[in-house]
Amino acid sequence: MSHLNTIYNQLLHLTPRHHFENLVKRYNGDYYVKYFTCWQQFIILLYAQVRGKDSLRDIETSLKAQSSRWYHIGLKDVKRSTLSDANNQRDYRIYEEFFYALLQKCKNITPKHKFRFKNPLYTLDATVIDLCLSLFPWAKFRKKKGALKLHYLYEHSGSIPSFLVVTDAKQHEIKVAKGQDLPIVSDSIISVDRAYIDYKWLYLLKKSRVSFVTLAKKNLKHEVIGQHEVDKKKGLLFDQTIKLTGYYQSRYYPEELRLVGLIESETKKEFVFLTNNFTLSAYTITQIYKARWQIKLFFKWIKQNLKIKSFVGTSRNAVLTQIWVAMCYYLLLSYIKYQTKYSYSLLELSRIFSEVVLERISLIDLLSCRHYNISKAREPDLQHSLF
Repeated sequence: MSHLNTIYNQLLHLTPRHHFENLVKRYNGDYYVKYFTCWQQFIILLYAQVRGKDSLRDIETSLKAQSSRWYHIGLKDVKRSTLSDANNQRDYRIYEEFFYALLQKCKNITPKHKFRFKNPLYTLDATVIDLCLSLFPWAKFRKKKGALKLHYLYEHSGSIPSFLVVTDAKQHEIKVAKGQDLPIVSDSIISVDRAYIDYKWLYLLKKSRVSFVTLAKKNLKHEVIGQHEVDKKKGLLFDQTIKLTGYYQSRYYPEELRLVGLIESETKKEFVFLTNNFTLSAYTITQIYKARWQIKLFFKWIKQNLKIKSFVGTSRNAVLTQIWVAMCYYLLLSYIKYQTKYSYSLLELSRIFSEVVLERISLIDLLSCRHYNISKAREPDLQHSLF
């Protein structure tokens, strides 16, 4: 088994290296570099994500303890001061655009969403990362608080982020959404919460042949121009065709909309959904909005299992570099899970990699064997006597 590469080397082979080198050239990332290239930086930061390392010293110590394995990952040296300088100075956009290269590779193999309709399904939402204002003064949020806001377009086919924008926490969700060219194709469906209700923007979605589903505001001014029968057994209250009557709303969105009412069986709470989709059943509309909960679970997962809350650098460039490398690792985990049809969760997959990342094991053998057989798959090391 001595011919086998380490698990980490096999992970790196899954990345489009040629695309990475093109990005480095575009942003002059390796300008006047002797040995610590952008690829070396990526190797170390990705290793920190796999192993869950919190500091530069921790990263350096862990890698130096495994120096005999460096040959298999192409690492030449690791010094925390050099890594710190690279994080501060090298353009984070190298890793941002590399994320989208990995995303395209991942999209080719992701499974479809759970609904019967074939339209692509997305959810747009944002989450806040709290920061210490004294360490990150450029991320000022409130008088004594710092924070970043991560705006995600979540694709339900494969449960992957298909778009990400990082802003300061003061930026409102709809302002960011209106300022971005979201990668949403015609005939797609997107669910958003009330924070994204801007009738000009919603009408732009409609003109782009994109359906939206959101919660209607309680003070929505409208008139009912049509009524449809609903299945009361499913908790549906009504299915109405409406037109907006508010002065500005009716001008910003002059066409018909649809209201669907639902009472939740357990909590007895009533919900009213607003959509421009008149094709799908009323119950499907309610379930599309309910599926928004998946992005909340995604936010919880990345905050608990990726290093995007504690950072090894304090500059804006260093923080953004770490965030984008973390998201690259998430895509790698997703790609491996779908390509190998791994039956367990991403959490379990990430924990396995954390334990054996520098072991010389076949990746396929590792994922196909049971946990108690992992030790048998490792390359046997010679035991050296201390005396």
